[in-house]
Amino acid sequence: MGTAALAVVPLAVLGVFFVLPVAGMVGRGFWTDGGFDPSASLEVLTRSRTHRVLWFTLWSSTVATLVTLALGLPLTFVLYRLRVPGRSAARAFVLMPFVLPTVVVGVAFRTLLTPSGPLGFLHLDGTAAAIIAAMVFFNLAVVVRTVGVLWENLDPRREQAAAALGASPWQVLRTVTLPALAPAIVASASIVFLFCATAFGLVLTLGGLRYATVETEIYLLTTQFLDLRAAAALSVLQLLVVTGLLYAAHVTRSRREHAVERADVRSTLRPARRTDLAAVSTAALALAFVATPIAALVVGSLRVGDGWGLDHYRALDGHEAGSTAALLVPVTEALSNSWRVAVDATTLAMVLGCLVAVLVSRRGRSRAERRGLAVLDGVFMLPLGVSAVTLGFGFLITLDRPPLDLRTSPLLVPIAQAMVALPLVVRTLTPVLRSIDPRQREAAESLGASPWRVLRTVDLPVVWRPLLAATGFAFAVSLGEFGATSFLARPEAPTMPVLIYELVSRPGADNYGMALAASVVLGLVTVVIMGLVERLRLGTAGAF
Repeated sequence: MGTAALAVVPLAVLGVFFVLPVAGMVGRGFWTDGGFDPSASLEVLTRSRTHRVLWFTLWSSTVATLVTLALGLPLTFVLYRLRVPGRSAARAFVLMPFVLPTVVVGVAFRTLLTPSGPLGFLHLDGTAAAIIAAMVFFNLAVVVRTVGVLWENLDPRREQAAAALGASPWQVLRTVTLPALAPAIVASASIVFLFCATAFGLVLTLGGLRYATVETEIYLLTTQFLDLRAAAALSVLQLLVVTGLLYAAHVTRSRREHAVERADVRSTLRPARRTDLAAVSTAALALAFVATPIAALVVGSLRVGDGWGLDHYRALDGHEAGSTAALLVPVTEALSNSWRVAVDATTLAMVLGCLVAVLVSRRGRSRAERRGLAVLDGVFMLPLGVSAVTLGFGFLITLDRPPLDLRTSPLLVPIAQAMVALPLVVRTLTPVLRSIDPRQREAAESLGASPWRVLRTVDLPVVWRPLLAATGFAFAVSLGEFGATSFLARPEAPTMPVLIYELVSRPGADNYGMALAASVVLGLVTVVIMGLVERLRLGTAGAF
């Protein structure tokens, strides 16, 4: 009864604001003239272009995920286990790519890789390697943040004991550290793969007509060709593949999950040693990889004709000559819109995400209960793998009549963004909750503690840090979300990503420069916010 009651609210919200819009979009493709007619929709699956799109989506996402893990894990070790200067600033800096609109990331990489760009000699412009590099750039923060909040709290005494018994650093890593981190690594890898498979703006910008993923193909079929049947078929296929991947990730993760011993964060940090040289070098390479496209954005925003200046930043207020025609609203108003939407979306995502994480992290007493919790875990991950285009367009065609006529409601965009952020919140919190030794709760209950006191004294001290990380993640996702928002944002109240896309899509060097300037502003705001979150987390370190 308790599990069912806890699941009612998030399931109801997911049903109304995710299942209903997606079903509405899919229904437009499979039901015609009041009857079910899947033959025309399924014809798209026989097309040779569809086969190319599916293959490119799968292999590029796999390669990008592996490279992200290869760079992200050493970087996580350096930022969360070593006592190095500038750790907090570096953590916030790594997050910046994750909140930039994907179309801006694509433009930044195109600027770097064009024949006249700084890296033009590599001849990577318009190649699959450029798309994969942009995917890694965008998703590196997912590995660092998801794995880092668990790694930072691992008790180092087990590693020290293994080393004292003669184990080499590699043996300690393989036999002690990685098994303890496995749930978080699997969780982050599944998130990265799904983000790569559903990448939209950067593939659209870097792939052109030569490369396309399922996400961009759905967008083109919906907006350019108005072929809802074909788009619906791809949406269903995407949903089925994502469901299978989530199930495989759950099986792998559940086999490796176990309670871990935790320690005060201050006791886990240590100075870098000579044996850490490879990790430190890889971390430096990862930071340089993140810094290069960001530097291109900053340099491009300051480039005015043949000189340098702040003209593009001054034009963002909408009062400079010629800027009013390009800008929907001044950047200050768009930033205010993004801020309000992000606060509302983050609040909703955190409330629902906490409920879901507490629910799916339970260890069921019976086999049926464990299977039920596994199904719920997968259900709440589905928004990660469903096209944002499908979700946004579904909102427009389903939430347009009483009692859910939200077409003109200011809540429509926050709700859509909360659905996008919800799986990330759940994936950040669930591995940490599952790593808590249930004997601690049982001991507290045997001493007469109420369920609320058990939550406050056992769970909350462990979850507080990941909770703040999840909040920052949800806020970052909302600030940078573009796919669904591009369908739902009203012209008079655009968010920053929508405004940036409008500038990028307009011809002219001035509009392009203003887009880069607006991107720098958005990134700077996010880094400042995440820096404050990191400082708050460090201030509570004594509680662990």
